[in-house]
Amino acid sequence: MAVPFRRTSKTRKRLRRTHFKLQVPGMVECPNCGESKLAHRVCKACGSYKGKDVLSK
Repeated sequence: MAVPFRRTSKTRKRLRRTHFKLQVPGMVECPNCGESKLAHRVCKACGSYKGKDVLSK
């Protein structure tokens, strides 16, 4: 089994891990009711998508 010749330094390890982070989902404002919703999804508050009522609430 291959073993690392030298220990990975804290800086090298942290530089590698800078890309392991949570990303905020793309939230937009619903044009119908003004609530924040995920982009390209039906609004959970009013049930509209692209100006049309998709879900009846």
